[in-house]
Amino acid sequence: MNKRVEPPRLGEPYLLTPGPLTTSFKVKQAMLRDWGSWDADFRQMTAELRARLVAMLGDGGEAYDCVPLQGSGTFIVEAMLGSLVPRNGKVLVLANGAYGKRAAHTLACLGRKYVLLDKGDYLPPRGVEVAEALAADDKITHVVAIHCETSSGILNPLAEISEATYAFGRKLLIDSMSAFGAIPVEPAKIRFEALVSSANKCIEGVPGFGFALVRRSELEEASGNSHSLSLDLHAQWRHMNETGQWRFTPPTHVVSAFLQALTEHREEGGVAARGARYARNRDLLVTGMRGLGFETLLNERWLSPIIVTFFSPADPAFSFDRFYDLMKARGFIIYPGKLTVVESFRIGCIGQMDEAVMHEVVRAARACLDEMGVGSAAPSDTALEERARLGAA
Repeated sequence: MNKRVEPPRLGEPYLLTPGPLTTSFKVKQAMLRDWGSWDADFRQMTAELRARLVAMLGDGGEAYDCVPLQGSGTFIVEAMLGSLVPRNGKVLVLANGAYGKRAAHTLACLGRKYVLLDKGDYLPPRGVEVAEALAADDKITHVVAIHCETSSGILNPLAEISEATYAFGRKLLIDSMSAFGAIPVEPAKIRFEALVSSANKCIEGVPGFGFALVRRSELEEASGNSHSLSLDLHAQWRHMNETGQWRFTPPTHVVSAFLQALTEHREEGGVAARGARYARNRDLLVTGMRGLGFETLLNERWLSPIIVTFFSPADPAFSFDRFYDLMKARGFIIYPGKLTVVESFRIGCIGQMDEAVMHEVVRAARACLDEMGVGSAAPSDTALEERARLGAA
């Protein structure tokens, strides 16, 4: 079903980012009540949150449990790595952007051994490459994959990564921060031990906690692994199951907002419908921006429905900072690029936005280029040559 989204209230701009993102008025409204973290009503809210997130996994989800944890997405990623990778384990980190590299940095901080497979900015890690890396190193116990690498907007091929991982008897951990809730990851089809995401992404809640969906057998084996008191998934899981409470002060208002967001997610039609709306947003955005002369970093095969990276125009009249300010003045907050090789910027497709909003985004971009005196939005020849050289064209 097509969802009618609400315009931002009180003059708010649309957040064209990978999260935090534009939320509905009812999600905002749900934060107006105070809750006692020890109270039975809030304990029931926590239980409902956990059960509904597990149910979103679909077939095979009955083997998993949900462990929410206070903090940003990076907190829950670190908790997953520190809790589920034994101290004598070794991890193959699949990177094609900033978040794979951040996972590697996290493992270094935790004192866990790792090997980095870095594909650069343009291309995904493939199953055959994972198989080659695992065949070459029998000490690797886990593989870490980013579901949607929002540095570039690449949607990585989890199915073939998972198949290669388990063919060699290793375990897959997934950072699905910017994809869960819009792109299905059914355990019956894609095997994994744990997946993490955050409240303020595709479920369209607000920032304040992340959550791990973990195979119960992995949680049972995780006792004593963690380097941290507060980021110990096993301890949080055990405490929640015993008391119904979070171990430390929970973000009560954020939980309340998230439950409303989950209700709206279900009413829209669940994962499939949410992902379809985002895909329509992406398709209209890409078509419109290409019509203005912009080029996407990626070809259609790897474009996610989450966020799209565009090369910056080569025209000397173009300045991203000026473009950003002009877009913001028109009600749209976009995102700077995060590539290492060429200048770029990003526009998100997620949140309370539909095709009508994306039409306005393209019109605003056209007006900004005119105001800046940019004659052509085409990127430099160097950027296009780099893309072709790396096989992303």
